[in-house]
Amino acid sequence: MTDFASRFSRIRDELQWLFFELYAYLPMEERTRSFSLLAESLSAFAAERSEPLKQLDRAREAQPDWYQSRQLLGMCLYVKEFAGSLRGLQEKLSYLESLGVNYLHLMPLLDTVDGETDGGYAVSNFRRVKPELGTMEDLEALIADCHARGMSCCMDFVMNHTGSSHEWARRAKSGEREYQDYYFFYDNWDIPNEFEKTVPQVFPTTAPGSFTWVPECSKVVMTSFYPYQWDLNYRNPAVFRAMMENLLYLANRGIDVIRIDAVPYIWKQMGTDCRNLPQVHSIVRMCRLICEAVCPGVILLGEVVMAPEKLAPYFGPTEKPECHMLYNATTMCTLWHTVATHDARLLRHQLDVLSTLPTSYVFLNYVRCHDDIGWGLDYRYLAGFGMQEVPHKAFLNAWFAGEYPGSPSRGERYNDDPRLGDARMCGTTAFLTGVGTAQDAAAMDQALRLDLMLHAFILTQSGLPILYAGDEVAQLNDDAYRLDPLKVEDSRNLHRGMFDWQRAENRINPDTPQGRLFQGLRRLVQVRRENPAFAVNAVCHTIDLPSPSLLGLVREAEGQTLCALFNCGDEPAGIHLPWAENTIDLLSGETPSDVLPAGGFVWMAEKTH
Repeated sequence: MTDFASRFSRIRDELQWLFFELYAYLPMEERTRSFSLLAESLSAFAAERSEPLKQLDRAREAQPDWYQSRQLLGMCLYVKEFAGSLRGLQEKLSYLESLGVNYLHLMPLLDTVDGETDGGYAVSNFRRVKPELGTMEDLEALIADCHARGMSCCMDFVMNHTGSSHEWARRAKSGEREYQDYYFFYDNWDIPNEFEKTVPQVFPTTAPGSFTWVPECSKVVMTSFYPYQWDLNYRNPAVFRAMMENLLYLANRGIDVIRIDAVPYIWKQMGTDCRNLPQVHSIVRMCRLICEAVCPGVILLGEVVMAPEKLAPYFGPTEKPECHMLYNATTMCTLWHTVATHDARLLRHQLDVLSTLPTSYVFLNYVRCHDDIGWGLDYRYLAGFGMQEVPHKAFLNAWFAGEYPGSPSRGERYNDDPRLGDARMCGTTAFLTGVGTAQDAAAMDQALRLDLMLHAFILTQSGLPILYAGDEVAQLNDDAYRLDPLKVEDSRNLHRGMFDWQRAENRINPDTPQGRLFQGLRRLVQVRRENPAFAVNAVCHTIDLPSPSLLGLVREAEGQTLCALFNCGDEPAGIHLPWAENTIDLLSGETPSDVLPAGGFVWMAEKTH
C-alpha cells in the first residue's frame, strides 16, 4: 500500500461524510460521482508529488509539531518590492538568514491583471506567477533553496473569489452556464437586494455593496470585496474540487504553509451575514483532511480577522482540527491602542483570555503586516475606563496620523468613513513609533526603544513571530504611491513601498537607527531561541503591577521561569519586585535595573548556579 493509500484510508470516511453533508441537496448519485472525481484528483496529485517533498512529508509526520518550535522566526514580504523578482529574492536569502529568518511568507505573487489594485488578491491564474516576478520554475527553485537552508515558505491561497479576468470568469461572461454556476449570478437585482439587507459591506466607501452588474452577459454577480473579485460558489461541488486541485498544485511546488485567505466568507446563505457559517468549518476541515492525505508536510494558516470569540473555532475541536495556525490580529491592534493610550489594561485582559486557550492553538504574532490597522477593540471592556467606541477610534486615528498634540506618529487613514467616525490606519512601524520623525538624539532613543519593545512583546508571546520586511531597518513611509494612478486610491501602499537596500546597509553600524534595530532584533531572536520558557506550550499568566502603563507576563516551561516587563507609558517607571534580586537580565546578562525607561522592557529569569 502506498503512503497516500494508507493516509487516504484513514480519512476517507470522515471526508466523504462531510462532503455528502455539505452537498446534501444533491441527488445521492450526483454526490457519489462528485466525491469519486475528488478522490481521483487527490490520488493524481499524490502521485505527482516529488520524492524530496515526500521525504519532507514523512519527516513532518514524525514531528507533527514542527511549526510550533521557538526556533522559528518569520518574515512577510512582497517579492517585487523587496527584491524585484523571485530570482532576486533567492539572491537575498543570506540577508534574511543573517537576521535569523527561517519562515518566509511570500505575499500574493500569482498572476493578476493590471488595474486590479487590491494587492494581488484578484487571481487570474492559480498556476501562473506574475510574469514580472518570474515563472513557476523560478518559484520552485526559490523554495528548493529555502528548504536547503532550513527555511519554510508560506504562500497566499485566495479561496473566496477569483479575479474577473480568470478563465472561469471570462467563460461566465461569455454566457457559459457551467461557469456562471462557479459564481453567484442573478438575472436581476431582486435576490442581490435581499442579500444586501443582512450582509455587511466590507469596504463601504471604496467598494460599496456586495454585487456588481456584468454588462457582457447582462447579469449581476456577487462581489463581497471589490467589483473585480467574484465570489466563488462553494454550493457547487465542482468549485470545491477545482479549488482543491489548485491548492494541491501549489503544495506540489513545495509550499510548506498555505495561507487560506478570507476564510470566514467562503459560504453564502441568504438571510445571514454570510460570515462564519457552519459550512465554512466543514470546508476548512475537508481542506485539512485532504492535506493530511496528499501532502501531510503542508499546514494551513487561516486568515481570520474576527473578534476573539469567532476566531478560536477555526482551530477546530481537538479531535477534528481545522487550521494549524491563525493570525492574532486582535492583539496587534490592541498593542497599537496601548501605544497611543499608554494604558496596558486592555492588552493584559486579552492576554489573560489567551492564556486560557489550549497550548495547541498556534497564533501568528506580529507588530505590523501588509494591511491596515483596524480598530476592532473590545469596546465593552474599554467602556469601563470611559473609552467609548466612536470618539476612541477618532482619537486613535488622530494620534497615529500625527494630529494629536504630542504624537510623534505620521500615518494615514484608510477607508475613512466620516458617517461612522471610523477609519483604519496605515504607515510603517518606524513612522508609527516616531523613529521616522525624531529630530534629536533623545527623541530617537525613545522611538527606537518603543520599536524594539513592541517587537520584544511579540517575541514574548506563544506562537510564531512574524516580522514585516523593512521593520528591521526602520523602513520609512513611501509617499511615491501618490504619483502612481494604480496605487493612489489605496493608502496601504504607504507601507508597501520598495525596500530601501541603501538604508539596510547601515544595519552593520550600531550607531545608526538601522543598526540599533537590526542588531537589537537579532539579539532578541537569539535569546528567544536559547531559553525554554519561550516554548509554545509554556504556562503563561500576567501579574499585578502598580501602574496601568506597566505590563507583566510570566512564562514557565522546562524548569525555567521568565518574567517579561514592559513600560507602555511615556515616563520612567520603577519595578520594585521582591523576587527580582535573584534574577538576571537575559539580554545583558546583568542584574536587572529597578527602573524601566519609557518604552522600555526587560526579560528576566532566575539566576542559575
